[in-house]
Amino acid sequence: MPRVHNFNAGPAALPLPALERAQRELLDHDGTGMSIIEHSHRGKAFEAVHNEAISLLRQLLDVPDDYHVLFQYGGASHQFAVVPLNLLHAGRSADYIITGGWSEKAYQEAERIGTVRVAGTTEVDKRYTRIPRQEELTLDPNAAYVHMTTNNTLFGTQWHWLPETGDVPLVADMSSDFLWRRIDVRRFGLIYAGAQKNIGPSGLTVVLARKDLVDGGRKDIPTIFRYATHATNNSLYNTPPTFAIYLVRNVLAYTVETGGLDEVERRNRRKAELLYGTIDERPDFFRAPVEAASRSFMNVVFRLPSEELEKRFIAEAAREGMVGLAGHRSTGGIRVSLYNAVEVASVEFLVSFMRAFASRG
Repeated sequence: MPRVHNFNAGPAALPLPALERAQRELLDHDGTGMSIIEHSHRGKAFEAVHNEAISLLRQLLDVPDDYHVLFQYGGASHQFAVVPLNLLHAGRSADYIITGGWSEKAYQEAERIGTVRVAGTTEVDKRYTRIPRQEELTLDPNAAYVHMTTNNTLFGTQWHWLPETGDVPLVADMSSDFLWRRIDVRRFGLIYAGAQKNIGPSGLTVVLARKDLVDGGRKDIPTIFRYATHATNNSLYNTPPTFAIYLVRNVLAYTVETGGLDEVERRNRRKAELLYGTIDERPDFFRAPVEAASRSFMNVVFRLPSEELEKRFIAEAAREGMVGLAGHRSTGGIRVSLYNAVEVASVEFLVSFMRAFASRG
């Protein structure tokens, strides 16, 4: 059966060579006579995979020595609670910049734990079409941290600059654009990212955390929720999602082998250029609601002249082998997710279909 053009928003496409490696090694990992799924997380075979994945992340992002690389479970939604549990001490407040549905959820979860405030939002009638400007933010210089969501899967916006927060640590949910290009990790106090968009399967979250923040984290929370617990135990305090970590290792190794993040960014920019160019050449038929300067390179959203046409577009595209094009249930329309593993050829196939569909009207 031929593989489809996968534009799902997450869980999303993975590089075929990374999957083929897993297929080859599934029954016998590295000559051990059993699958990596069957190995103990305390054994040498898995420990090698685990440490290789951490090393590859450090290599790709040039992660400084004063940052921990942690593997967590539960996805970004779990981190919505774990971040304030660790970093929001009694008597302190945290700032949240609201740019979409997931940053709303992060704020609401933190509200249950401590004092938080909205430091900026671009919400208009329950929709977000742009990223705020620095002068629109009202940041507290005494905040425990500033939280942002770097890419917004529902509304198709993305930060292309970072807010200046002074001495206040910047905490970022990068779940939907982690590793789409190089970043300066030093600009952040803590980064967390669900793996299921760009680097692996669901069920695993990567956390990059400055060591002083981890060391200064709250001690009055359950042991399992403390970043310090997982840092001390190299993310092996309890049984981690071993197969997910194994697949992340495969994806990261493939990324290094094929040119690293510079090559990843080049492909991602080419894909976005193709798709937005096609949308903009037919503004009478394709309507992109996001301001140009805030357009996402990961999740491209647009509307057609009617919902009936949108349903037809999605159905006809599916018959042509393109899946995952329906917008989020809360927003409707069309959403094309261009994560790292989506090939340029798949986007070329899509834009050819779009032009033909628009000509038929």
